[in-house]
Amino acid sequence: MTEKLKQTIKEEVGKLTKDNQGVINAFGWENIAEEIGKKYLLTDDEINIFQAEILIMLVGLEDPDFFTQNIENNVGTSKAEAEKISKEVFEKIFTPITNLLIEKLKKSDKVKNASAEQNINFILSGGDYSAFLNSPILVEEGAGGGDTETILPVFSIKK
Repeated sequence: MTEKLKQTIKEEVGKLTKDNQGVINAFGWENIAEEIGKKYLLTDDEINIFQAEILIMLVGLEDPDFFTQNIENNVGTSKAEAEKISKEVFEKIFTPITNLLIEKLKKSDKVKNASAEQNINFILSGGDYSAFLNSPILVEEGAGGGDTETILPVFSIKK
């Protein structure tokens, strides 16, 4: 991984909430991505591009529906290989990070007043947090005591 990519990762992840930063930084996704890249015989430059594509997903700048296509186009793989890589990334990086974030939210008692309809919509969407956007239910107490901040997910998984 280049120093420039390391710096970009640090800057972009630094823009997320502290909970999200903690989970993403502690997970070690960069090493997992490198292992996946080597498994599919990607060059060092292609692995850097691949890691950048994962970062874009982690910070919520890209729709998950375009991830496979971005791997194919930007890393330079075939469509079939991009689908295999994408599936492995979802299994080894995105899903575990999402699960860790959900567990952290559950333990922190930040989910308040979730309706049954919102829970059903969340489950049926395959984990799309937009089911909760009609009313802000994920809140974090601000430094001023009464201030609240809506916490949105890093990304959603629709696979």
